[in-house]
Amino acid sequence: MNLRGIAAIYIFEMARTGRTLMQSIVAPVLSTSLYFVVFGAAIGSRITEIEGVSYGAFIVPGLIMLTVLTQSVMNASFGIYFPRFTGTIFEILSAPISFLEIVLGYVGAAATKSIVLGLIILATSFLFVPLHIAHPVWMLVFLVLTSAAFSLLGFIIGVWADGFERLQIIPLLVITPLTFLGGTFYSTSVLSPFWQKVTLFNPLVYLISGFRWSFFEIADVHVGISLGMTIFFLVICLAVVWWIFKTGYRLKN
Repeated sequence: MNLRGIAAIYIFEMARTGRTLMQSIVAPVLSTSLYFVVFGAAIGSRITEIEGVSYGAFIVPGLIMLTVLTQSVMNASFGIYFPRFTGTIFEILSAPISFLEIVLGYVGAAATKSIVLGLIILATSFLFVPLHIAHPVWMLVFLVLTSAAFSLLGFIIGVWADGFERLQIIPLLVITPLTFLGGTFYSTSVLSPFWQKVTLFNPLVYLISGFRWSFFEIADVHVGISLGMTIFFLVICLAVVWWIFKTGYRLKN
């Protein structure tokens, strides 16, 4: 394995975060802090607890997932789209580096940024609400798997997009609404039986539910199912990326 090639891509992408620190780190943290203030104060004064957990603490896992999902997709999609836009992608494809190593470099950097951002938001949440993480190891497992899976999705979007505006379509019009409808600010148990069944078709319900279980040991679906769905989504994205490089879709033409 060409570790030097992976490191070159990884370091370049991580350096871009340093150059855009306000946009990459500060802005998402401030936005999430506003959610804490608005929802914690406005709704938290009316909904004191959900399943024995204070409302302010209950929304922490959902808010972390909301940021991690969107940032993973956006970081990875821009990371691979920009070389396509400038034409430097052909230099990467002609270099002595395999497609697996290219993916590891780009996706690894995007996932690292999202994990760091998620941990910063987690640390920030302690300033607003008292938190206790019941299963810190499982919390990290869900965080890493989710970041990797959605960074792969972002890589796919970056290859598919033929303009900067298309990079925003799926994160803004698909992922963000599904996250809000996936139990970020509420438990699906408060919904009617019909809508509880409908929400099971939302894949983000499983990610948010499993991540919340690692904090409070409460979940809308069994944690085993959440873990399985997360891994299943990761495998699907890996298969699509493999197909992209095998066929050269939007890379070699």
